[in-house]
Amino acid sequence: MEYKQIQELIKTINKSNISELCIEEGEFKIIIKQELAAPAQYVSMPQMSMPMQQAAPQQAAAPAPQVSAPGTEKPAAPAVASNTTTIKSPMIGTFYRSPSPDKPVFVNIGDEIKAGQVLCIIEAMKLFNEIESEVSGRLVKVVADDSSPVEYDQPLFIIEPM
Repeated sequence: MEYKQIQELIKTINKSNISELCIEEGEFKIIIKQELAAPAQYVSMPQMSMPMQQAAPQQAAAPAPQVSAPGTEKPAAPAVASNTTTIKSPMIGTFYRSPSPDKPVFVNIGDEIKAGQVLCIIEAMKLFNEIESEVSGRLVKVVADDSSPVEYDQPLFIIEPM
């Protein structure tokens, strides 16, 4: 069985409710298992305001913080151009930017990327899967954090085609 076929099997199992798959072809045997966990629950907490403290009569009051007028706020992050391509995670797993902790990262922001070039590794069920670029271009942004869990179809990289 070829590596690409194994990757496709893993993708298919990650999308399904299958907990275990065993395939035997001659001397080759592969067993793929996945834990079926309860779906993650996200809880939104209301934002709590801090009560204002009154200054003692002998202390000078601190100046009030500057508040900008509505509509003049700066964006949190620079906008990404509309002609970019987003490389998304093909599977659930742990995202790694380098082949091992003591090695340099595969790609840095600003690097020229070629189609088929390895961008990162995603560890899924103790298998390390190299994720390759689908397009050639320049790396604009790394969206996922190193050594963090990623979900299927989660954005990992933003590439500006050249």
